[in-house]
Amino acid sequence: MRRILWFRRDLRVEDNPLLAQDGEVFPIFIFDSNILSKLPANDKRVTFIFNTVSSLKTKLQKIGLDLAIFHGNPPDIFKALAENFDEVVASGDYDSYALERDRKVSHLLHFNYQSDTYIFRTKEVLKSDSTPYLVFTPFYNKAKTLFTSKHLEIIPNTTQKLFDFEYNVLHNFSNNIVSKLDISLESIGFVEQTLTKEQLLTPQEKLDIFSTKISAYSNDRDYLALNATSELSIDLRFGTISIREVLRWLQVQKKKGIDTEPFFRQLIFRDFYAMLLYHFPYLESQNFRYKFNGINNNEYYEAFCSAKTGVPIVDAGLRQLLETGEMHNRVRMIVASFFTKNLLLPWQWGEAFFAQHLMDYDASSNILSWQWSAGTGVDPQPYFRIFNPYTQSMKFDKNGGYIKRYVPELSNISIKFLVDEVKLYSYAILNYPQPIVNYKESSKKALEYFKSLTSK
Repeated sequence: MRRILWFRRDLRVEDNPLLAQDGEVFPIFIFDSNILSKLPANDKRVTFIFNTVSSLKTKLQKIGLDLAIFHGNPPDIFKALAENFDEVVASGDYDSYALERDRKVSHLLHFNYQSDTYIFRTKEVLKSDSTPYLVFTPFYNKAKTLFTSKHLEIIPNTTQKLFDFEYNVLHNFSNNIVSKLDISLESIGFVEQTLTKEQLLTPQEKLDIFSTKISAYSNDRDYLALNATSELSIDLRFGTISIREVLRWLQVQKKKGIDTEPFFRQLIFRDFYAMLLYHFPYLESQNFRYKFNGINNNEYYEAFCSAKTGVPIVDAGLRQLLETGEMHNRVRMIVASFFTKNLLLPWQWGEAFFAQHLMDYDASSNILSWQWSAGTGVDPQPYFRIFNPYTQSMKFDKNGGYIKRYVPELSNISIKFLVDEVKLYSYAILNYPQPIVNYKESSKKALEYFKSLTSK
């Protein structure tokens, strides 16, 4: 059988179900023009993906294979390739665009889906009546009962014959015209960006570092200056490491007596959100419950997007995002709460802003997290619970190290000042704005707004 191996969210050679397919194979990667056309030329993620794809190509060559690189609309590319192949093999992807794209490709060529991106298959963790869970804790408890050694299995590479093709150029599909270009970022319309040193680490290097931190993960992960997280989110997003390898690594840590449950729980949460988006695709843009659609306010939105809200912890998180494409998870919750509750802006706007900038952007995790913050989603945070950015700063950034790192104009200001809203309103700080909303007043307004909607 002759197969196309479509690499997407599995950009690695090790433990990859695509490389367990026998016969004659044609490994490909597509720079999807439908996605790339919406991005600026300096998007950091494209640099990361390009570098990763280039590395994957080299690794495939070392095992007697190669990687054909395309740029264009995937259905157009498969239309040109289909007659030479029996099927396409790819790992599942569950956001609405991916599902519709794959549906179109499946009409051209038999589609052999592989389960690789998440721990469980889409219909593996269901209630007794075969409906999806809507609350995480029951999902988690059921997932633990279903978790077995098969979820840890290593998928070995098999012997494959490489399809004869021109692999040393980029095949560009545009307006029914196919051209051959140099394999470069410039050929797909992007400019190389500088990545952080953490983003340049290999997954194994990150695991080695995390092994020194995981024993304290449960206590330290929320403290912004401790850098206690795994740094693996971008690797899991693009599949530079398999979820099974991470689980096997956790098993090794557990045998050392380390409590791995808190991190394992986060991995299951990732599955929970992916399964929800699969079963309820309308959640990409619509609320699961309530009619909290926010209030359009372009002045607030512009201040938010430019990290000029006057709330130090919020601006620090936004600066981190704009500079590095990353944001600490605790800060993501603080920022999203401030956006949806204190600014009363539509969560869809915030989700789109994160989607534009996050290096590890994952549709299901981002969308469902924003709905959680807004109180409109599945298993929602109650709408009346609002994060106080100042008390959050005092607890999780008590020395102000995180704030001052990303908002240097505050570097000489006492943290006691930066977590005191009254003082922030009372005194002018050079080159830094006063808060655009008062926390207490805006929280009261939010509660009144939400209450008026639920009473209708």
